[in-house]
Amino acid sequence: MNQIAFIRITRIVFMALSFFMRATFFQRRHRGNWNPLVEEKWNRLVTAMAKEYKVLALQLGGLMIKLGQFLSTRADIMPPTFLAELEGLTDRVPSVSREKIVSVLEQEWNTDHSTYLNRLSDEAVASASIGEVYKAELKDGTEVAIKVQRPGTSRILRADFKAVRIVIWFARKFTRYTKQVDFTKLYVEMTETIGAELNFLQELQNGRSFAERFNEMDGIQFPVYYDELSTRHVLVMNWIEGARITDLAFIEKNGIDRFEISERLFILFLEQVLYGGQFHADPHGGNILLKKDGTIVLIDFGMTGVIRKSDSQAILRIAEGIIFKNYDQVLTGLEELRFLLPHADREVLKDTIARLVTAYESNELMDMDSFVVERLLHDIQNIVRTQPVQLPSEFAFFGRAVSIFVGVLHVLNPKVDLLALARPRILEWASSQKEGEKVFGRGDVLRWILNSTGPLRAFPQKVINYLEEPERMRHYLENRDGRIREYRRDLQSRMFAGIFSILAFLGISISVWFEHEPYLWVSSGAFVASLLVYRSIK
Repeated sequence: MNQIAFIRITRIVFMALSFFMRATFFQRRHRGNWNPLVEEKWNRLVTAMAKEYKVLALQLGGLMIKLGQFLSTRADIMPPTFLAELEGLTDRVPSVSREKIVSVLEQEWNTDHSTYLNRLSDEAVASASIGEVYKAELKDGTEVAIKVQRPGTSRILRADFKAVRIVIWFARKFTRYTKQVDFTKLYVEMTETIGAELNFLQELQNGRSFAERFNEMDGIQFPVYYDELSTRHVLVMNWIEGARITDLAFIEKNGIDRFEISERLFILFLEQVLYGGQFHADPHGGNILLKKDGTIVLIDFGMTGVIRKSDSQAILRIAEGIIFKNYDQVLTGLEELRFLLPHADREVLKDTIARLVTAYESNELMDMDSFVVERLLHDIQNIVRTQPVQLPSEFAFFGRAVSIFVGVLHVLNPKVDLLALARPRILEWASSQKEGEKVFGRGDVLRWILNSTGPLRAFPQKVINYLEEPERMRHYLENRDGRIREYRRDLQSRMFAGIFSILAFLGISISVWFEHEPYLWVSSGAFVASLLVYRSIK
């Protein structure tokens, strides 16, 4: 192991151990005394740790950025403030010199780069932790994009994976996260998914596979690759002029209907899930381009995952259960996907899912002043802490992809109704399963009923929520004020106990100095008693 690799591993492991110790000490210190003010201190602590991680990830690049992007979607194990801080972590790393990129090109092509290129851009048009993209022109005048792997990337990732193995060992031995995450399977998933990005020929095959699957979908385009110029470390594809799909100024300038784009993009992603097979595991705005005519271009297939057909069937059952409000079926589907262990409290989970769906349909989740939102979030966090809910490692990158993709959709259309978009497509898909056998029957009638009665089905719950809102608000304020008063009383008691401890300790010091044995015993007894009182205050 060279010195650079050793330094990387040391910095990563030291940071992780620092996080473990700070979080553990904080939680032990406030065990049994969790209140709003302690919650605020905890949020400040995890936010500071997230900022430390973000700074180190941007300095080191490599796996740390990918891991940070993954952690930013793990609401089941990471606090909300940590997620928020890492949410914007992207592959914004400084590009290497053009001379080094040219060196890689000539080494891979075994000839001078001018043999195939008329020109190569002076700077990278995009720079990430694994590859950099340059604009070039072939000898026949065709404009192309050339993706070149950064020199030393394989060595850096090997060192980072070693560091992650050490961190995982500590997490398994000394933390409670193993109850929610299978770290061994997660590590295998990471090495397979992220490691595949190092082979650009695999990305080429992935891109072509996607193009073949969705070649009949209108308004969708994929890159065209050049086999003769592509290698494991160099990928050459046609140049596509466009903007990030989240560039709202570009959309407005070209008169593109962003609501129609969001629906088309959602269907593209939904098709990947419903029919199983590969899915794009990194669908952020930079990997989804938009042309002036509104065509959506999906690029960068280095990071893909696979959904098995049996899993897509379970996802269907979950979606069907949500549509028909059959929450037993939803839970069964989650168990089939290995999200729930058998001893989960189904009634508690059913109630939370029901209220979450009802709040979504009645637009209460959009009302940030509503106590429904806070209550739901509290319930979900409590379920994650108390129920055997887990995210199987094979779904880690799928969850990350869904989170990123939904974020893109909400930029395009903040009021997008995912359930309304999904219903007809899911029913159509379900009716085509089992070798043509109709699962629901009379699909058109059901589809019309579901689409037209959505607002009516949500209306009774809206009335109930409206009538219950003042009572919920009163209970919330009473509970909040009560917790704050209780915390203040405890704080005052702790202050008096602490002052008494200090005085008793001073008494011990004085009695030792003057060798006054009776006073020493009295002071020691008072000191021990004050500590017991301090510890007993909840």
